[in-house]
Amino acid sequence: MSGKKRLIVAAIAVLAVIGALWLTNRAVTPIEATMDDVRAEARAGGYRLVDTATLAQWYRQGKTMLLVDTRQDWEYRAGHIKEALNFPMEPTWWSRWSKKDELAKFLGEDKDKLLVFY
Repeated sequence: MSGKKRLIVAAIAVLAVIGALWLTNRAVTPIEATMDDVRAEARAGGYRLVDTATLAQWYRQGKTMLLVDTRQDWEYRAGHIKEALNFPMEPTWWSRWSKKDELAKFLGEDKDKLLVFY
């Protein structure tokens, strides 16, 4: 291979490395979800949203529900709703996708129970 061709190949390799480093190390500002986004995602997944007043009323009445605290372990240990179980999960699609089997096992077979994630 001639010296000119080697120089071109080396320049392409350097540019490829610089491009890969730039893409993988640049700061990505997470998009802040709006309540409209939450409603749309709930609708698309077949979920129902409940306001805090209704949830508090159900809780005081002793309605059977599975409370799932999705915060990190240390946050859960610092304080949580009585009887809530901890299932730490980041609010990202990757976390939801990578933990879907683990979450299904955690929730169990009963598809009719009331689930509350917070």
